[in-house]
Amino acid sequence: MHNVKAWVEMNLLSLCDVFVISSRSTFGYLAQGLGVFEAMNLYSLLRMPFQWGLVTILHPVLTVKAKVKADMGTIFPHVKHCEDATSGLKLKIIADFKVKMERSEFGLRRLTIAVAVCFIALPVLVMVSMTYKNSTFNLSKEFAAEAMVLREKAKNVTRLSTVTESENNSFQPTSLVADKLLGGLLASAFDEGSCISRYRSSMYHKISPYKPSLYLLSKLRKYENRHKLCGPYTKSYIKAVKELNSSHANRTTGCNYIVWLPANGLGNRIVSLASAFLYALLTNRVLLVHHGTDMDDLFCEPFPNTSWLLPADFPLKNQFDSFKMRNIHSHGNLLKNNNMSSSTMLQQPAFLLLYLAYDYEDHDKLFYQDQNQGFLRKVPWLILKSGQYFVPSLFSISTFRKELSILFPDRETVFHHLGRYLFHPSNQAWGLITRFYQAYLEKADERIGLQIRLFHPESSPSHLVMKQILSCTEKENLLPQLDKQKHVALASPFKNQTLKAILIASLHSIYYENLRNMYWMKPTVNGEAIGVYQPSHEEYQQFGDNMHNVKAWAEMYMLSMTDVLVTSTWSTFGYVAQGLGGLKPWILFIPDNQTIPDPPCQRAMSMEPCFHYPPSYDRKANMILDNVDHGPHIRHCEDVSWGLKLVNNDHKS
Repeated sequence: MHNVKAWVEMNLLSLCDVFVISSRSTFGYLAQGLGVFEAMNLYSLLRMPFQWGLVTILHPVLTVKAKVKADMGTIFPHVKHCEDATSGLKLKIIADFKVKMERSEFGLRRLTIAVAVCFIALPVLVMVSMTYKNSTFNLSKEFAAEAMVLREKAKNVTRLSTVTESENNSFQPTSLVADKLLGGLLASAFDEGSCISRYRSSMYHKISPYKPSLYLLSKLRKYENRHKLCGPYTKSYIKAVKELNSSHANRTTGCNYIVWLPANGLGNRIVSLASAFLYALLTNRVLLVHHGTDMDDLFCEPFPNTSWLLPADFPLKNQFDSFKMRNIHSHGNLLKNNNMSSSTMLQQPAFLLLYLAYDYEDHDKLFYQDQNQGFLRKVPWLILKSGQYFVPSLFSISTFRKELSILFPDRETVFHHLGRYLFHPSNQAWGLITRFYQAYLEKADERIGLQIRLFHPESSPSHLVMKQILSCTEKENLLPQLDKQKHVALASPFKNQTLKAILIASLHSIYYENLRNMYWMKPTVNGEAIGVYQPSHEEYQQFGDNMHNVKAWAEMYMLSMTDVLVTSTWSTFGYVAQGLGGLKPWILFIPDNQTIPDPPCQRAMSMEPCFHYPPSYDRKANMILDNVDHGPHIRHCEDVSWGLKLVNNDHKS
């Protein structure tokens, strides 16, 4: 089988247009000979480091081992020494010799023939010219008139704005009539060149069937005006910052803020940031984002003519991760010290920490009680730390329930709309996305995304997960089936052949290698052409690494461009992809005791992310408080039994 693969690769190399081979490689000699082309020869690094040689022959090497006094490489005009093996001999194209012969021996003959042809052809050309003079003149007039019409039409053609980014001019995968404002979600007041993806992303996704409500659009436009008025370094912001030193709220600016702090990995950060923005919409606050260098140049600014980044000189920055912030200035601690009630507090503080991370305590969870929201409305600065998608529990707060139902009549579109509004890949990330898409995914008739994440490798070894993937995709008919009885498809190649691209996002390469080999070794039952691709495999999650996060963000976004999506249990990486793409994925369950679950996967009931640690779950006791009524639009998640997610009320449990 090793030799079969080697022979196949030789033949594939022979189909290339440009070819580079290694020194002294018979593998390369065969490929270049079969392909009938010249190759670039990489000389041995031991003999001549980093040098290139042009192989100007089409024949394998002949190595002369016999000891002879004469140098055979100089005796015959058609034999020379090899570039990559000085003791070897090879046949040489004697083009120079042929040219000299033609110039000397046959030069006069060629000149005589050329003169004779000219004398014969001249009268014929004159007759043809006279015969078709009038018709040619008329035809020229017709062409001129048609050209004038085309020029006039060209003046009326609408073109997209030109920007400086190279990717912008090289690729437009779908119709230019794509809805670049996403149904009104996006404002039109941005410079396109500063963020190419903002108005171009619609050409890479299918048109979303989920339309934002008019009330949501109105709310977004009002928020943009508020952010512009209260954003960083405005008069209102400067005044509000000065009041942070006060022991209580003064509320003289009319601007209230929520500062988002990151927690956990990139997927967690994205879903929690969307949650924070929704809370800002509901409470008329301005969202400011604090992140370290590991999130630089991931996203474009989402709001026109302002910034959502927390200024570097914000006075509380050095306290964000301090013991004092968590245990003295937190909302939960304040309630704990006041017998779990905000009604006994006479004055609101200038700022409070909302600690809503996965390990929050019972007193932190009181944030979700309706009676505490009135108190929080009077606090000018809220500092939020969370890595959770806590949107489902906002629907449980009666203060917000009515407005949320108007904002999102279709409950399972919250992240779909807010995610597409907020998160636009920076030009750096967009370059990674479009170059990969253009090279590997653009021409596919169907794109299938596989997002594979292992949380417990000891109980979920890679070979078991691979079997589970195949079991799921076969059961749900997601991947093309192999024809195990044949070695080659009988259908005519290239004729009406369906091309399917499988995009794999994983920290590990083993799943890519297995699927690639599987579809290489056997044809499919229906004769599809299958491409398997993986942009990166970082092996482990690298916290604090900006480029790692840029790659992760690019892969999330590319997964959102697929037609079919399979994701892993618990994975916020997958949640982001499915939400941006408007996809209901098949979720791979975690194997139990090294056994593939039955069923191996399940279709998600909605495209919404899962809230992993809702207040109804007691993490320490590992139990769910069953007496909580979440309402008709909230269900427990498929992949986290105690988690919560939004669904439409027409969904059947």
